[in-house]
Amino acid sequence: MIADGLGRYERTLTGLERKGRRRALVAQGGIDFTSNDYLALANSPRLKAAISAAVARGVPVGAGGSRLLRGNHPEHEALEVEAAEFFGADRVLFFGSGYAANVALFSTLPQRDDIIVHDALIHASAHEGIAASKAQAVAVRHNAVEAFADAIRKWRGSGGTGHPWIAVESLYSMDGDRAPLVELAALAEEHDGFLVIDEAHATGVFGPGGRGFSATLEGRENVVVLHTCGKALGVSGALLGANAILCDYLVNRARGFIYSTAPSPLMAAAVREALRYVADEPQRRADFDELSAFANAALAATLGVEVSGSQILPVMIGDNGRAVKIAARLRSEGFDIRAIRPPTVPEGTARLRIAITLNVDGPVIAKMLERLKVAMAKER
Repeated sequence: MIADGLGRYERTLTGLERKGRRRALVAQGGIDFTSNDYLALANSPRLKAAISAAVARGVPVGAGGSRLLRGNHPEHEALEVEAAEFFGADRVLFFGSGYAANVALFSTLPQRDDIIVHDALIHASAHEGIAASKAQAVAVRHNAVEAFADAIRKWRGSGGTGHPWIAVESLYSMDGDRAPLVELAALAEEHDGFLVIDEAHATGVFGPGGRGFSATLEGRENVVVLHTCGKALGVSGALLGANAILCDYLVNRARGFIYSTAPSPLMAAAVREALRYVADEPQRRADFDELSAFANAALAATLGVEVSGSQILPVMIGDNGRAVKIAARLRSEGFDIRAIRPPTVPEGTARLRIAITLNVDGPVIAKMLERLKVAMAKER
């Protein structure tokens, strides 16, 4: 009988294989053009030393319980105070991951009489939180401010009485383009709404002092900002900055916060050091900006494609199978590049997602692009 039960899962996997969408784990290998370790901090001696020092002073590996029980360690509280000062937030809460933070945020803060108007390309974790929310929700065209405005006006016209929540990424993870944050902030103000900004791919590398594109907006009563720690900061977890009342509401109502074991206090110590690292070494951001600009120019010159202008460089392929084959060919030549396929991206837009980090340099980027051009010609 169990064989019949397993068969339905096997049939699904077979269908994914047929569509070129079946995933498999691939070990790290070759030169990094895939990770989000933008400032090359993940393997840095400074962060390793900070971990060692924290262990030496008695910081435990595990929290031992939820934050509302015995799991609330002084390292968590110190991190939240320092992060609020760093980002200019009223208060900050530390979560175990950006996914957990987004699910907690969207499933808890928007109320039943509110509406969530979100960019169609926002992170999957935001979609999960929105699906669990009691609020009405609508997806709108990517980066189209007027589409956000139209959705809010339509909702108000049909009797909407609560508050709109506008949800975007500041820098989109699969396209590498920026959101019009100033215009969206004005729209939120106009309609007595809230603006939620996911800074996952901007924290640490963009904005004054690496504080992200939302640096001039964070701290406003109606702005909620998510800074993930597992990308440019080189560690893990997420920092959610918001008005203190909203943070206290999450502590009291967000099930993902209440019923989860707290993040490792050792990781909280590592995030504290990562924030200091970003503040202490602005040259890393300058080097990163220069390398990213070089990569954009080189990609445009080599393939004649439109570029994002950021460290995230999508190379559109279209066909799922072809994207997988090109990526595999590049990995066989020592360049760790992965294919991104639906449902992560819209149907027909399978792509290679090239990420530029300080783990590479200009000559390596140029060599990779040469091999990419050859691989694309061979895999037609």
